[in-house]
Amino acid sequence: MKKIWIATLAIAVMAIALVGLAGCSDESTFDQGSIVVNTNSQQTGISVSGEGKVYATPDLAILIIGVEAQAKTVAEANTQAADAMNALLKALKDAGLQDKDIQTSNFSIYPVREWNQDTGEETLVGFRVTNTVSAKIREIDGAGAIIDSVVEVSGDYTRIQGINFTIEDPSAYYDQARAKAVDDAKHRAEQLASRSGVKLGKLVNLSESGGYYPPVRYAAYDMALAESKGGTSISAGELEITLNVQANFEIAQ
Repeated sequence: MKKIWIATLAIAVMAIALVGLAGCSDESTFDQGSIVVNTNSQQTGISVSGEGKVYATPDLAILIIGVEAQAKTVAEANTQAADAMNALLKALKDAGLQDKDIQTSNFSIYPVREWNQDTGEETLVGFRVTNTVSAKIREIDGAGAIIDSVVEVSGDYTRIQGINFTIEDPSAYYDQARAKAVDDAKHRAEQLASRSGVKLGKLVNLSESGGYYPPVRYAAYDMALAESKGGTSISAGELEITLNVQANFEIAQ
């Protein structure tokens, strides 16, 4: 029995020694967020992400505007909405917008009901018609005047959902952002290699994860405020265009 116990203890000691040897292998990994250096003998390389940002002035405003009418019958509500929309479209075209830049984005007719507390039932009180268009304004400086002219002709039927600013052809800005992203990835890889005591090898893989630029929104229209200021003021500001890349480098031997 004593010999068996000694043999079991010897096996346990050998197992612990093997675990210790495994923990002291040549593999080492350094992680700095999205930057990873892996010096595994089976997969050697440096993987980094790079980011490029540029700022651009918008050259296109997209106005989401429409009309809404409510009446006791569908026909009456539709007539009111149609008249208001015709006036709205005329104002847009008088401002220089072309047919190709005006697109219907929503049209709806639905019943309007009110809750009657006395009877505990809903009562049909009328119908509501909504007609909305998306209008591209290429002369951004005139966006405020266009909004004012539309409000003037459509009156209380006017509904403005917002205005977005964008760039019609952002390809040149993406080229700039892409170049910055590649330079950023290379700089990170060089720094990481230097800090890790290894030598950066050749680039073996490079991929782009896409770009993004958030729209600037003008959320609401205040008629009283616009009149007090002598017109609506619209500011396009700047857009931030961001592009990211993923790069894999070899570790030079």
